[in-house]
Amino acid sequence: MNVKGIVHKYGDNIDTDVIIPARYLNTADHQELAAHCMEDIDKEFIHKVQNGDIMVGGWNFGCGSSREHAPIAIKAAGISCVIAKTFARIFYRNAINIGLAILECEEACDKIQNGDEVSVDFDSGVIRNLTRNETYQAEPFPDFIKDIIRSGGLLNSLKK
Repeated sequence: MNVKGIVHKYGDNIDTDVIIPARYLNTADHQELAAHCMEDIDKEFIHKVQNGDIMVGGWNFGCGSSREHAPIAIKAAGISCVIAKTFARIFYRNAINIGLAILECEEACDKIQNGDEVSVDFDSGVIRNLTRNETYQAEPFPDFIKDIIRSGGLLNSLKK
């Protein structure tokens, strides 16, 4: 499984209230959540993001509350993968549960810049920065997580 897209890069400690502000949590509509994704930190994000794009963060991405709204908003906005140095554990679990691919790779996060074009091979964990002609190695997903992501989330995986 491979994805390729343009990078939207953010820093450390991007919390769930930054990803989707609490004032929008009264909706379960995924497209409505996507329309407000990252707006308090990057008002242009929703106008720039294209289906398949990749989000890059720093340490402790997705910290804060345990709500699933944050990974849902990111995925519904069109992001195919989030790469960070580390993820808050509950965000990590929520992302996998809803089928949002996430990888931890410190080197990639240090070297990839906003606007770079990047490809990710989930089978090998190889991240290629096509803009800078660099390659980084993340830990590949185990087969059961690849199946959850391919299925579009845990519930869809269990239905199969």
